[in-house]
Amino acid sequence: MKITLLGTGCPQVSSARRGPANLLDWQGKQYLIDCGSGVTQRLVEAGTAGRAIEALLLTHLHSDHLVDLYQLIVSSWHQGRDRPQRIYGPVGTKRFADGLMALWKPELDARIAHEKRPSTKALELDVTELQPGDVLREGDLTITAVGVRHQPVTNAFGFIFQDAHHRVGFSGDTAYCPELIEASRGADALVHECFIHREIMIRPGIRSEEGTRNVASYHTLSSEVGKVAREAQVKCLILNHFVPVEFDRAALLAEVRADFAGSLVVGEDLMRFDCAARSLTHNGAVIGF
Repeated sequence: MKITLLGTGCPQVSSARRGPANLLDWQGKQYLIDCGSGVTQRLVEAGTAGRAIEALLLTHLHSDHLVDLYQLIVSSWHQGRDRPQRIYGPVGTKRFADGLMALWKPELDARIAHEKRPSTKALELDVTELQPGDVLREGDLTITAVGVRHQPVTNAFGFIFQDAHHRVGFSGDTAYCPELIEASRGADALVHECFIHREIMIRPGIRSEEGTRNVASYHTLSSEVGKVAREAQVKCLILNHFVPVEFDRAALLAEVRADFAGSLVVGEDLMRFDCAARSLTHNGAVIGF
């Protein structure tokens, strides 16, 4: 299994950190976890494209995790995809996807008529709505949907990917979550969100103290995420989906390291972790674990 961090940001606009999205490569098959802003560009930069995606798995229906869904669909069609888009997500995913395609139907009909492409299969959506505990089987690969704690969002998942040799987890958005800890126990890698509360600046007219507390309540704080990894006994903790997008990396590393002695990565867009090789690559550098 290979993990690529496509977008490690949040709703804040950043040229360095695109919206939340991760790619898992299993035996050459590509699985996309979330579909944040800039995901189609990051896929190309990572050496693949939307046309190659085996399935898209949505952790929940917050806009920063799916805002580029239509872009993914249309760009995959332009790239020559010859099969429907498979989408898995929580209850409400089908209504959202159907509404999205209905909204863009006049524009899409005009494109189809004018561009004369050989197939429109890529514009068809095969949507499956999941419940916590549901397991998908893709050959020898199993994908388990883990209900996480992102209240007031009632339908939010983390995902565990496992085959005979490796297991990796993706937290999605969640507060401290015993269910996710148990599901990811002993994993080769846990890709986990990180809310860096000490870096959040209260700005009148933009961000209030009350609003910041509310947002922090359904995310995992930087002071907690190391404890999560330690309790789950994961081999490697990969931090991503940072709030805010700009922060002191050395300070974050020290904070999390105080609770977790295992391999620890402060994620950046386009980092790639190879479970079998126990290696991390980024910007030409290769680091062995």
